[in-house]
Amino acid sequence: MEYKPSEIRTLSMLGQRGAFGATLDKLAAGNDKIFALAADVQNSAGLGRFAKNYPGRFANVGIAEQNMVGIAAGLADAGYNVFAATFANFAALRANEFAKHFMGYMRSPVKLVGFGAGFGMGVLGYTHYGLEDVGALRPISNINIVSPADALETVKAVETISTLDEPVYLRLTGAANNPIVYKGDYEFRIGKAVKLQEGRNIALLAAGSMVHYALEAAKILETHDVSCSVINMHTIKPLDADAIDASLDAGLIVTVEEHRVAGGLGGAVAEYLARVKRKPPQRIIGIADGYPHAGGYSYMLDKAGLLPAQLAQSILEEYKQ
Repeated sequence: MEYKPSEIRTLSMLGQRGAFGATLDKLAAGNDKIFALAADVQNSAGLGRFAKNYPGRFANVGIAEQNMVGIAAGLADAGYNVFAATFANFAALRANEFAKHFMGYMRSPVKLVGFGAGFGMGVLGYTHYGLEDVGALRPISNINIVSPADALETVKAVETISTLDEPVYLRLTGAANNPIVYKGDYEFRIGKAVKLQEGRNIALLAAGSMVHYALEAAKILETHDVSCSVINMHTIKPLDADAIDASLDAGLIVTVEEHRVAGGLGGAVAEYLARVKRKPPQRIIGIADGYPHAGGYSYMLDKAGLLPAQLAQSILEEYKQ
């Protein structure tokens, strides 16, 4: 499908959660099996229009995320294509045992959507930050985990997972005015990473909001005569082992994510590399342990050292060791 630059700019302004809601509303027009659930967050999830247009295929379950996953599984098992949305923190942690039972063990093809992942909930603070969601869901068998790089990739991810008869956790990061990574159409496949830039010295593997920042960091590193490849690991599970194998000739592999250092993309890559005999060193860049003072989205990225100049400095220091 061809996307006009004006459409991509509009999607960027909406952010990933707005792109999710707009895409699901569009898909529902041609598929009467699409059903949406929200845990008292229908507008925050971008589902306000969907709820208005399809009142018979939308339910607000209230602040009851465990029940939402159970209801979603029942509807999915009855033949509906169910997207269940709430804050990433509550989707992955509060409803974790239900996700394990229904999505992992029973393999109900629920699409669980966790938005505001990372620091996306801004001033609401640590009770609402989704910093450990991937780590909480990744060990559960049978659940695909997808983290789009920008709003256009969110559209393509929603379109793709709507055709899957498998459980999926869709992790939405960033805020409104989501930086644009893709300026046109491209091939999106679950489990197949996308190399955005070729490079000789360092392989940057990033997911979600950090793909854009990794590209910006690579530009800075280029001014230091350090050449970086940048790979969008939009699917954290199943991991694209071929993309990692293709990076083994680099002098350093760096993973970058808006998630705790433990349990996320970096952990998944490290687990794979543990089985590889010949490999470069790996640096995992993410959010460190602890709960320092909370604040707005950009403020938190700065405090976590995840802005492009900070990433470049950290990577350069590691590379020169």
